[in-house]
Amino acid sequence: MTGAPIDDILLNINPTGQLVLGGVLALIIYGVALDLRIDDFIEVFRRPIAPLSGLLAQLAVLPAVTWAITMLLKPQPSIALGMMVVAACPGGNISNLITHMARGNTALSISMTGVSSLLAIVTTPLNILFWAALNPDTAALLRQVSIEPLSFLGSTMAILGIPMALGLATVHYWPRLGHLLRRPLQILSFLFLVAFIGGAIFTNARYLTIFVQSILPFVVLHNAIAIGLGWGTAKVLRLSDYDTRAMTIEVSMHNSGLGLALILNQFDGLGGAALVAAGWGVWHLISGWALAAWWKRRDPHPQGGSQVARTDTAE
Repeated sequence: MTGAPIDDILLNINPTGQLVLGGVLALIIYGVALDLRIDDFIEVFRRPIAPLSGLLAQLAVLPAVTWAITMLLKPQPSIALGMMVVAACPGGNISNLITHMARGNTALSISMTGVSSLLAIVTTPLNILFWAALNPDTAALLRQVSIEPLSFLGSTMAILGIPMALGLATVHYWPRLGHLLRRPLQILSFLFLVAFIGGAIFTNARYLTIFVQSILPFVVLHNAIAIGLGWGTAKVLRLSDYDTRAMTIEVSMHNSGLGLALILNQFDGLGGAALVAAGWGVWHLISGWALAAWWKRRDPHPQGGSQVARTDTAE
């Protein structure tokens, strides 16, 4: 599938827009940090099998499988890059709500989201650079958009790390302020991102047919494989149904809004990659709600043991 126009699509953003997007991206990460608690990390070390194996599947195995998909199916380079970016992103808070609806182990979901969000400061840029470099098509695309590896690594770690550190400091030193800011900032950053991306997509509405024909099938397949990876990992470890539901949802739901913002901010608005991330953001909600609806009507099997004992529920 080479030579198609999707690799030439650019969601052009002026300098003011880039500045606004940077602020939105900082708000997203800051809001994520306000949700993190020490207990989430302590539980990972107390009962490590489920969360650590799930994190391995999410942060290491899925990016590798994604690279294999791009090598086997040969999507257009911008699509392949978008898939790699999404696979490299951490879990999103919406997975906690979906897990709760599915009657899964919400505490496990929260712990995995928290740890993956913190590790993403390093794992997200490293996974993008490493796997994109191993695919000749995406490697050429990175050179085309003038991505210098060390500069990308440093700037992305700063973009993710600084607001994360500020958010963690707020929670630690001013917990009441963190509690007051958490929900409004998350809602505000989400609305800003939707408005920003909606405007960019509206100006490129002529590419809708290309999205449906060339991108949506890869998004659906990619998400289905992530679902299978999460479920399969839990089954290999013989985890309880309670934990299996959480791991399946957590591995298959990524912070695609973060991926979309990174693509627009770091990859010159590469349209094919951006549309993959946007498509993921919609589709994983559909698949997640479908899984939750299926499992909600079925009691978790009692076999196995819950690996994370805390019984928090997602808000």
